[in-house]
Amino acid sequence: MLDRLQSVEDRYDRLNELLSDPDVINDSKKLREYSKEQSDLEETVQAYREYKEVNAQHKDAKAMLEESLDDEMYAMVKEEISDLVDRKEELEARLKVLLLPKDPNDDKNVIMEIRGAAGGDEAQLFAGDLYKMYSRFAEAQGWKTDVIESTTTELGGFKEIIFSVNGAGAYSKLKYENGAHRVQRVPSTESGGRIHTSTATVAVLPEAEEVEVDIHDKDIRVDTFASSGPGGQSVNTTMSAVRLTHLPTNTVVSCQDEKSQIKNKEKAMKVLRARVYDKINSAVQAEYDQNRKLAVGTGDRSERIRTYNFPQSRVTDHRIGLTIQKLEQILQGKLDEIIDALIVEEQAEAMQNAER
Repeated sequence: MLDRLQSVEDRYDRLNELLSDPDVINDSKKLREYSKEQSDLEETVQAYREYKEVNAQHKDAKAMLEESLDDEMYAMVKEEISDLVDRKEELEARLKVLLLPKDPNDDKNVIMEIRGAAGGDEAQLFAGDLYKMYSRFAEAQGWKTDVIESTTTELGGFKEIIFSVNGAGAYSKLKYENGAHRVQRVPSTESGGRIHTSTATVAVLPEAEEVEVDIHDKDIRVDTFASSGPGGQSVNTTMSAVRLTHLPTNTVVSCQDEKSQIKNKEKAMKVLRARVYDKINSAVQAEYDQNRKLAVGTGDRSERIRTYNFPQSRVTDHRIGLTIQKLEQILQGKLDEIIDALIVEEQAEAMQNAER
């Protein structure tokens, strides 16, 4: 581990030199590339440097015990050694996590797609609740959300809503939301007070850059049509809505939320690129997941990952067996407790795999 950490620090120092090189400063692509690499290494290097400092202090303190010390000084040195050992162990554990392979998509923005599934109107209302939950979570993180496409219902829910989440590390946290979410509650339309079970699906796609997925104009069919509202009625007479079809993968994306055809096409293209990128990477991800028991980050979207039980104010994440009696807070976007637990579980599994 120490050899790897020293290599990381050497690379970090080399990047500092490169970022002062006039040739690099004048090359925007290299400058951006080296700056990002340096930023990615910074936390690990800082922890490693503190570890080396604590280790040196520990050796010095142990050497002091060999000297002639009075009882008071001896006790103080022993206490200092105990504190340094604790800190050293903390840093070793942290460094092991920092050296784990990083998901290359973790720093990306996200395209999220929420759809009402089993349960009719109640499932679509629940899809709306999930959208509000993620919007509030994103706001608390300092991220920006932008609706790309939505199909609303008369009761105020969503048959489907697609939106982007832009912010540092968005995918690293939201990727755990991929899957089927189940709700158990008494619908407002239920006069007998019976509890209904409904589901909504959440898809979380890392936003792909143009350089990451090769989409040619000749492979895209573009159709335009008039935007429509609930029930299918036309809401304007201009052909502003856009449907893009990626012919090689038969991926179809529509967007009509903007009044401008150009803006709708830009938004649709963003979703299309993310979906094609996801299809390309899904085979690689499936092979990767076969090599570990827990695929917390990008599980099968048909898999039920979480249940929201209203009568008992309970939320259960089935992947890690976590149950929290804080339903209202979670629906208000306070997802950190669940997401942090999922991150810890995945890191623990990764560390076990690394030690095999």
